[in-house]
Amino acid sequence: MTTSLEPLRRIAAYAVCADQAGRVLLVRASDRSGTPRTWSLPGGAVDHGEDPKHTVVRETATETGLSVAVSELADVLADMRALPERGITLHTDRLLYTVSLRGGTLTDRVDRPTDLARWVTLDEAGALPLRSFTARALGLPASSADVVPEEVPEFPSFYAVPGPDGLHRAQRFAAYAVVTDPEERVLLTRVSDGYPGAGCWHLPGGGTDYGEQPGAALIRELVEETGQTGRLVELLGVASHRDAASLGPEGYPIDWHGVRAFYRVVVDQPAPPTVADVGGSTCEARWFRREELTALPTDRLTEVTAEAVHAAQLL
Repeated sequence: MTTSLEPLRRIAAYAVCADQAGRVLLVRASDRSGTPRTWSLPGGAVDHGEDPKHTVVRETATETGLSVAVSELADVLADMRALPERGITLHTDRLLYTVSLRGGTLTDRVDRPTDLARWVTLDEAGALPLRSFTARALGLPASSADVVPEEVPEFPSFYAVPGPDGLHRAQRFAAYAVVTDPEERVLLTRVSDGYPGAGCWHLPGGGTDYGEQPGAALIRELVEETGQTGRLVELLGVASHRDAASLGPEGYPIDWHGVRAFYRVVVDQPAPPTVADVGGSTCEARWFRREELTALPTDRLTEVTAEAVHAAQLL
C-alpha cells in the first residue's frame, strides 16, 4: 500500500549529454538511494534560490567528474514515485537540459547516492533499468523502475517551512502561458491586491498541483483565470526568480523561490475573459493588441511576463 506515505515535492534539473560517438552520459543510483541500481541522467535537486541551469552544471560535476555547459532546455515534466522504505511519496518537477562537454575525467564515487558514471550507447541504455524520466528523455520505451503511488495524495498548494535563518522558505514550481488568438492579441491577467506584484499584468497560469503535469496544469489555470480554452504549441523556457522577503496574503515575510516554465498557447476561439476564481490572486483578465502591449510601461509587467513575451518575440 502507498496511500499512507507522507507526500513531498521537489524541483530537479538534469543533463542530456552526448559525446562525439553518440553515447549518452548516465549515472547509477547506489544502494544508499531510494531506487538502488537504477540508471538515470546526471542531475539532482535544485537548491533554494538556485538557477536550475547552475544545478545541472554542479550536479553533473559532482556525480561524474565532468564539466558541462548548458545549451538549451529540452523538456519539462513531472512524475510521482513511492518510496515505502522511507515512508514517503515524492512528486518531482524535472527540467531537462541539453549540455555540451567542457572537460574533466569520468569518475566513480564511493558511498554516495550515485556510485557509477558511464558513457553508453542507446542500445546499451535500453538494456539497463532506467528511471522513467530518463527513458523518456532518450526516446526509449517507458521503464518500470519507478514505483508509482496508487493514488495522488493531498498536498497544500502553498507550503512554507522555516529556513536555517529562521525566515520561512517556499520553493514553488509553476507553469505559465504566452497566450495569443487568431488576431495575434495577447492574453494577460492582473494581480490582485495583497499579492506580490499587485496591480501588474501577469501571464495566465500558476502553481501545479501534486501529481500534475505542467501542460495540464496550464490549460486548467487558463480556464480558471480567464475562461479560455487553449492548446499548447511549444515550450519557451524556464525562469528562476528569488524574492528573499516576499510579502503576500500570509502576512509575514517569506524567502520565496519560484521556478516557472512558460509555454506558447493558442486560443482558436477567443471569448470575453472571465475570472472564475474570484477572490484569488487574479482580479482581471484582458486581451491586448500588440500596440497596446508595447505601450505598457515596463513596471506594469511582472518579471516573468516581460521575459516570456520577449522570448515569444511579442515585444
